[in-house]
Amino acid sequence: MTHAAAPPADPGEITRAYHARTKHRLDRYAAGPETLDWDMQPNPFREFEGCPRIELPLPASQLSTRFADIYTQGRLRPLPLSLSTIGALLELSLGLSAWKQYGPDRWALRCNPSSGNLHPTEAYLLSSHVPGLEDGLYHYVSRDHALEQRCRASDSSSPDSEAGAPARLWIGLASIHWREAWKYGERAFRYCQLDIGHALGALRYAAGALGWTARLVEHLGYKQLAALMGADRTEDFSGAEAEEPDLLISIDHEPGPESSVSDTSVPQGFVPLAGFWAGHANLLDPHPIYRWPVIDQVALATRGAPAQDPPASVSYPPLVQTCESRASEIILKRRSAQRFDNKFTMGAETFFHMLDCLLGRRSLPWDVWAYRPRLHPIFFIHRVEGLEPGLYALPRHPEAKSALRDSLSAAFLWHPVENAPAHLPFFKLMAADCRAVAGMLSCHQAIARDSCFSLGMLAEFGPLVESNPWRYRQLHWEAGLAGHVLYLEAEAAGLRGTGIGCYFDDSLHELLGLKTERFQSLYHFTVGLPLADGRITSSPAYPGRRDQF
Repeated sequence: MTHAAAPPADPGEITRAYHARTKHRLDRYAAGPETLDWDMQPNPFREFEGCPRIELPLPASQLSTRFADIYTQGRLRPLPLSLSTIGALLELSLGLSAWKQYGPDRWALRCNPSSGNLHPTEAYLLSSHVPGLEDGLYHYVSRDHALEQRCRASDSSSPDSEAGAPARLWIGLASIHWREAWKYGERAFRYCQLDIGHALGALRYAAGALGWTARLVEHLGYKQLAALMGADRTEDFSGAEAEEPDLLISIDHEPGPESSVSDTSVPQGFVPLAGFWAGHANLLDPHPIYRWPVIDQVALATRGAPAQDPPASVSYPPLVQTCESRASEIILKRRSAQRFDNKFTMGAETFFHMLDCLLGRRSLPWDVWAYRPRLHPIFFIHRVEGLEPGLYALPRHPEAKSALRDSLSAAFLWHPVENAPAHLPFFKLMAADCRAVAGMLSCHQAIARDSCFSLGMLAEFGPLVESNPWRYRQLHWEAGLAGHVLYLEAEAAGLRGTGIGCYFDDSLHELLGLKTERFQSLYHFTVGLPLADGRITSSPAYPGRRDQF
């Protein structure tokens, strides 16, 4: 079944029309499948048949880095770039964290969260002079924690081919839209981009645990990304679902002012050796019932060049992180909560620390790019020690407060929260019991009502997306990255978070008094004390496999 749409010609109009079209409303949800056959869901693992394979080590559980240490650059001695440390990087970012089972159903959990646990994000590795790894392009298979060699790089065309050239590593991320569209229909493009943001955050935290940094490679257009990841090789995807390249991340294993590879440039030498390409993509869904043309339309409209951003003129005191747990322990045990204890009250210090981690410091994870904060959370506070229940705002750069105040309801108070840290721009908008409305706005989900707090992420939207539709992707990446911060900080505090992609967009906007597209909500999130379901059993991600550095 095809749901046709005749889009306007301008990419900015296409993008804004897609966003409006895919809003959930109280009287109807965005277009999606009428029924779901869970026995026919797409294969969650992409493979390329015919590729040489390299099984990666699994040393992450042996990594002694404390979670508190990864926030301060220079505190850790960087580990050398090797097949073992690459294994740790991918295990802690995009690898499996456990298998779960309920009755006859068994499914994998991964370190990077995903809407509906559908995992549309695929990862590619570009290597140059890495010990034990031939230069070239590799696809990561999370189920097996293995690399599939898609192509070799031509030695003669590499600018780093001279003896003693530094080892370099890049990670490319791409989306398979059908994995999300199978369940969520037209809204799936949004969820794919949120998942990219979570994967970006997962890679940055994993790199930090190794003493490394990770940074978005800017100024790469779509065609360059597609060529680097082999996504433009239509013959390799014939009869299978296509992939949409999203971004490339440079991994710096020698961070600091003395680093010889601190730039994020991409070698021009990733040319396949004498026609060496291997592998054909597997078919994930042999019987797709629906087609959602607007997903391809918005993907095409948002393929424009990445934008530059003026830096936000603000500095914050260093972040104080006191969690003594190992970073690998926090990362590997991260889960999405399914239910919350609706009697539990969160401590004020824990809450304010989470907000502090959302500020746009030039440190992990916000140093992954140079973009200024464009997402501003609106909090529904239910049970936080010392805070009156109600509606609150966290403008994440100085100019945002006045813009939000001009755009939101004139009835809001904008009172600074007295017991918050002095540098935290946190404001009370109104006092109220928001539990019922928070649950209603998040598609009537109890997790938004029973938590300690929930939030909606307001993005600077209309003019930004109109001027450069590529921003639509990047704004969702920022939302996913913010969600990943909350996931890990909740885990570090002994709590748990859950990302919420299903919410009534304009109902939230109406509650806040928004009358234009200047701000739009892109993601909801909630944090509280989880209640475990004892019927669900857990088993190791990679049974029988464990390696040390």
